[in-house]
Amino acid sequence: MTSDQIWQPLVEELACRQRAGRKVEFWLRDDDAVDPTPALDRLLALTAEFAVPVTLAVIPALTDEKLVVRLDEAPHATVATHGWAHRNHAPEDQKKQELGAHRPREAVLDDLARGLSHVTGLHGARAVPMLVPPWNRIDAGLVSDLGSIGFAALSVYGPPKPASLAVVNSNVDIMDWHGTHGCRDHDLLVQAIIAQLRHDGGEPVGLLTHHLVHDESAWLFLERLFTVTARTEACAWLPIRTLIGRSAGRAIPGKV
Repeated sequence: MTSDQIWQPLVEELACRQRAGRKVEFWLRDDDAVDPTPALDRLLALTAEFAVPVTLAVIPALTDEKLVVRLDEAPHATVATHGWAHRNHAPEDQKKQELGAHRPREAVLDDLARGLSHVTGLHGARAVPMLVPPWNRIDAGLVSDLGSIGFAALSVYGPPKPASLAVVNSNVDIMDWHGTHGCRDHDLLVQAIIAQLRHDGGEPVGLLTHHLVHDESAWLFLERLFTVTARTEACAWLPIRTLIGRSAGRAIPGKV
């Protein structure tokens, strides 16, 4: 199958929506940023070329002013808090988790409050008070306390669940974590995007990337996706602040 054949179903889906006067919404979250690297430079250059806002989930315990200086040159980038140290506290027979029930609740919340303070102190207005849990996992019992330590939003992976704060999830991960550890097959990714567009929930397509482990296929996929979406007025890549504001109206007090 040629590249054009792989992407044609999405081109047709977007064309159909444009004829119907319907907008298609995307947003981009990239995890594990810490320092300026060639991979981060490549991500920032590519997203800037296509005017795609990018939310970087930054690991607080591992980052410092060097990232601040680099992002001063990237006004389209926003930062969120990616746990504290991206350290696994679960036993070997369980899925990796930093924000689980494996430590005292107060200790986990203290780490998160410290992480938010550190990221906000470094990045100022560039930072949004959104928590991105490492490995997209957080103990459900912690969610109701996130607002009390300063978070206004939560972002994991998959369909959003009712919560006491805004929830803005990613729903299309480009990496094949359980297979090649490279980019997923482009055809499967295109189909996943189309499936998300047709989902009754109406959530934006939340693309999840990890710039530090991208292979060439991942970069090629992003470039092609940005190119396809730039060719139609039916598409909009939204900044995270817009999505948090919209989701906040659906937050349900007291729910987790």
